[in-house]
Amino acid sequence: MQRLSISGIVFVLCAAVALPLKAQTGPDAATPGFDPLSKPSATIISPLVQPTLSPGVLLLLELDGKFQKAVAEGGGKAFASWFADDAVTLNNGRPAVMGRAAIAAQAQWDPKTYQLTWQPQGAQMGPSNDMGFTWGHYEGHSKDKNGQPVVISGRYITMWKKVADGSWKVALDASADEPPAAGECCTLPKP
Repeated sequence: MQRLSISGIVFVLCAAVALPLKAQTGPDAATPGFDPLSKPSATIISPLVQPTLSPGVLLLLELDGKFQKAVAEGGGKAFASWFADDAVTLNNGRPAVMGRAAIAAQAQWDPKTYQLTWQPQGAQMGPSNDMGFTWGHYEGHSKDKNGQPVVISGRYITMWKKVADGSWKVALDASADEPPAAGECCTLPKP
């Protein structure tokens, strides 16, 4: 296992695992004395175990980490400063907010009273290397009027684009509520 740290975010990279397999023509699990680990006739490497992190993906993850650090320190004002002039935010149950000025008008939280954090779980860079996205899990921590902790959580996707001066800005930030726990979404009420 290998650890990679980008802007204080630690990613764990696992080495590929060789999985021994018996040939299709050999004995199967129903055969007495069958041992799937003895003298394997074929070995495959799972492509899902260790993704290749391209320089573009690493750049996007680094940007995401810097964005999160700035927001942790500066709250809503810092959040809005990362957006392109023509950016858009999308949130569950709310209309789209278009433009950095409108985003800044809504992002008025103080990091002392509301703390927004997130953990990227993936990124992809576009083929021209001037646009890509990061995605993952976010949490917002605050307190209600009685001083009790309030935590919101969900999924996010942040679209990044390289702007005319060569810097990277957020083009779109979208979030969705956390999916329901298993069994909560698909049951019909009893008559």
